[in-house]
Amino acid sequence: MSICLKVNGEECAVRGGPLTPLIDVLRDELFLTGVKPVCREGFCGACTVLVDGKPAVSCLTPIGTLADHEVVTVESLAKDGDLSAMQAALEAHDAVQCGMCFPGMVMTLTAFLARVPGATRKEIKAALSGNLCRCTGYERIVEAAVSLATVK
Repeated sequence: MSICLKVNGEECAVRGGPLTPLIDVLRDELFLTGVKPVCREGFCGACTVLVDGKPAVSCLTPIGTLADHEVVTVESLAKDGDLSAMQAALEAHDAVQCGMCFPGMVMTLTAFLARVPGATRKEIKAALSGNLCRCTGYERIVEAAVSLATVK
């Protein structure tokens, strides 16, 4: 079966039944490997993408639910070799360690700061509650997001 999706601004027909997890299509068919299949239970947030601008765990999102919706992955954030503001802030704050959780963190924080540009430290921490990291301790990640939230 073929299903039409709009991913990173492009229409594409993908193979799979309506219950096929989005992560499988992104990684195996579209070769968008920024999305990470860590827990496959919707618990860790490493597979977070944006669906219509809102974070969604792609391991629990069936492709059959995505008609007429826009899926955005971490691959689309950098433009012409320039990192997005969130990616650059994370790099500047030396927040990246192993990298497994970071695509999901970037997507969650990108969507959150677009919605709440003047977010407080407490709000940023709450926004990250669905993203788990075993390496960083979160402080540098939060600092990076706070640095963007305070930019006017």
